[in-house]
Amino acid sequence: MLAIFNLGGGEIILILAGALLLFGGKKLPELAKGLGNGIREFKKATSNVSEEMRHAIEDPLPMPSRRLPPATAEARRAVSQAFPTPEDLPVPAPDLKRLPLSVDTKG
Repeated sequence: MLAIFNLGGGEIILILAGALLLFGGKKLPELAKGLGNGIREFKKATSNVSEEMRHAIEDPLPMPSRRLPPATAEARRAVSQAFPTPEDLPVPAPDLKRLPLSVDTKG
């Protein structure tokens, strides 16, 4: 864990000695206890969240309980007007610019 901060043994001892001088011998155990409780609560919260996510992923989605009724004639007509079939679409006019200029009548 301390390798993240790139600290050696001498630096750690120096930091601990500075904390001892700054906070005193009586206050330092209370600070360490509070820090430990905070870390414990954080770990518990993260494990609860990861467990809830695991359960959410594993639970299957509920299936619909009933089928929809068949569409009425009015609904089918509205859908066919909004989304015409390819047969109902108009045929585009040929592009005259793409037609050949000369027609070969020898044949």
